[in-house]
Amino acid sequence: MCLWEEPQRRFKTPQTAALDSLLWRKEPDGSIMSYYEHFVLDYDSNDTGSGSGLGSGEVGVDLEEPCGMEHLMTAELQQVFLPVVYSLIFILGITGNGLVVLVLGCQRRSKCSLTDRYRLHLSAADLLFVLALPFWAVDAALADWRFGAATCVGVHVIYTVNLYGSVLILAFISLDRYLAVVRATDTNSGGLRQLLAHRLVYVGAWMPAGLLAVPDLIFARTQEGGEGSTLCQRFYPDDNAPLWVAVFHLQLVLVGLVIPGLVLLVCYCVIVTRLTRGPLGGQRQKRRAVRTTIALVLCFFICWLPYGAGISVDALLRLEVLPRSCRLEAALGVWLSVAEPMAFAHCCLNPLLYAFLGAGFKSSARRALTLSRASSLKVLPRRRPGASTTTESESSSLHSS
Repeated sequence: MCLWEEPQRRFKTPQTAALDSLLWRKEPDGSIMSYYEHFVLDYDSNDTGSGSGLGSGEVGVDLEEPCGMEHLMTAELQQVFLPVVYSLIFILGITGNGLVVLVLGCQRRSKCSLTDRYRLHLSAADLLFVLALPFWAVDAALADWRFGAATCVGVHVIYTVNLYGSVLILAFISLDRYLAVVRATDTNSGGLRQLLAHRLVYVGAWMPAGLLAVPDLIFARTQEGGEGSTLCQRFYPDDNAPLWVAVFHLQLVLVGLVIPGLVLLVCYCVIVTRLTRGPLGGQRQKRRAVRTTIALVLCFFICWLPYGAGISVDALLRLEVLPRSCRLEAALGVWLSVAEPMAFAHCCLNPLLYAFLGAGFKSSARRALTLSRASSLKVLPRRRPGASTTTESESSSLHSS
């Protein structure tokens, strides 16, 4: 008998896809029943010749029908709330991250700071992620995956790469800020910062994120569910599915939150200590950069920690470290259904932080706008001899603004 996913939500992210298998099983005939129903039928079929059924009171355990995920996971939450939230995140994320990629990507390499390179990496990952949200919104609204098996695998891979890539890039940003502020006088500091930004970010962030997405290539697939619908999620080996889920949950918490979180905390604690002890003169620009980066980090963890806490509890339930409780498991399903969109929302927060806190990014945006307007003016037709002089004068003034 294999573990199965509760059919109400047809698509689930890699970390929460198997949550409802705590409450549901798939039978050999394809039907889906709760663990309570499965236990009752198994006991009834094995209780031969004794004359005592479940109604005899001789079971020896207190059978209480589970509260059921369907009583808490309402259709409104699944088919209205999630599509609306995903659509909002997509609109904000595609606009903000697209602007960041456009501004920083078109910037001259000589004027692109190391921090800008990290921002470009981060926004590119978030932009790639939000491009997958329309698929999830449609799937949640229709309660059916209609985009094929290849797209199902691709969406899972994009999710995993973005998750790990984003948090690891934030760790690299904190290391860069540490070297720029605390080790600014070291002779090797500049070379190490260049190495981190130009080489090691690929080895330390993107490569691990890609490797951690390999399980999606192995386990993510589509499969027929109840009522003719199609499921898109990870399907693990039947005999030890809870162990697989728990391992991947703990992997996310360890690699995606704990280790990078320790790097962030250590780096920024040292930075704050150094800045508070040093003179104010010459430190204001560095403090502004640190505040911007800290705001980025805080927003990331505010968005992702509730999700991490939820999957940690789920892993402990599967490993039987915590006692299983139907109400706890059902409430956990609701918690994760809300925490997931909250985690996804971090994709559209980074550009807002750049606009309000990043003075350097504002300058880059103004330069990009200047170049865009100057280019459009240069292609205007010449209607009189003085038109060329006017165009050059306006372009020059825009460049100097």
